[in-house]
Amino acid sequence: MKHLPLLCLYALVSVYGVQSQAPTYGERGSDLGIQVFQQVVRSKPLENVVLSPHGVASILGMLLPGAQGETRKQLLSGLRYKKNGPYRMLRKLHKTLTAKSNQDVVLIANAMFRQKGFSMKDSFLEANRANFQCEARGLDFSDAQAAADEINEWVNNKTKGHIPSLIKADMLDPALTRLVALNSIYFKGLWKSRFQPEDTKMRAFTAGDGNVYKVSMMSQLSVFNIGVATTPQGLKYKVIELPYHGNTVSMLIVLPSDEDTPLSRVVPHISTATVHSWTKMMHSRKVRLLIPKFTADAEVDLEAPLAALGITDMFSEDKADFSHLSTEPVHVSKALQKAKVIVNEDGTKAAAATTAVLLTRSSPPWVSVDRPFLFLIRHNPTGTILFMGQMNRP
Repeated sequence: MKHLPLLCLYALVSVYGVQSQAPTYGERGSDLGIQVFQQVVRSKPLENVVLSPHGVASILGMLLPGAQGETRKQLLSGLRYKKNGPYRMLRKLHKTLTAKSNQDVVLIANAMFRQKGFSMKDSFLEANRANFQCEARGLDFSDAQAAADEINEWVNNKTKGHIPSLIKADMLDPALTRLVALNSIYFKGLWKSRFQPEDTKMRAFTAGDGNVYKVSMMSQLSVFNIGVATTPQGLKYKVIELPYHGNTVSMLIVLPSDEDTPLSRVVPHISTATVHSWTKMMHSRKVRLLIPKFTADAEVDLEAPLAALGITDMFSEDKADFSHLSTEPVHVSKALQKAKVIVNEDGTKAAAATTAVLLTRSSPPWVSVDRPFLFLIRHNPTGTILFMGQMNRP
């Protein structure tokens, strides 16, 4: 079998969450990422899973200008982008997400590490510079360990140390690797309404496997947007919105209403259109909210879930067509994402300005997130889903 040069592709993510109308481009890409997430959790119904839908869309969006023929068709169809180049919209989306107002909250970085001497087409490089502010660097992959170390150092810096390493030397073929494309999202959310550490107590949490564990449960009495939604099969589930400071980004918690309904019955029904519908049906309500502190990290191999969604050719040595990227035939040998989420009380440094609201005589309802739940971190102005996770056991 002939050995063609490899194109390695990695998306990595770190999140630190101290913690209808036509879809926007943020929603189109996020939908593909949500479908990848659904594929992954189907095989891991009782595990913690975390993924960045936007990270998946970004890395494919970076490859798109290099793709031709059927390879390009599959990418466009998976991402639901229009044929004649979505680049103006992607540029606008990237600009919005990385605007000065978000700088302390969302940091997105993109890079292409190419084998020294490997020639990439100017149009491909220019498209990525313009759309994703993507930096291009030369590397010598013949020393796989040194190349992996340099890439991991970039990852470590861009994620503020939360993901110290992403790739191993054995993922790089010293003779064949030509390009490693990277997308990194670092998020540090500060709760708009903070949880006081003294209110955190050990409480019972029923994990996905039915066992009951004692976990650190944060608690606060405050006003939150809350609603009850229904799947097409008639299953009810609660949605709670926890805004981060600045109001452009929120965490949405999804919890089946009936304790006997497994989370896996709700997950397949989620899309950006579903999320959009929640914003219409939620209403402000004062509640005593209890949610666990949690840390989740996961590494997801993207090849199988993307292939299940019809994006197959880019992984095939014989079928991949990246002729707009380089004159040399290349294919994607590995697509991987690492993500990490940390959620705790400090979510915010905002001053306690809500105390007056809490002086009420009626006893507000308790909303306790004490069994498996889904969370989404959404950039509200664009509908982009930055992160998504399934927590079976905090």
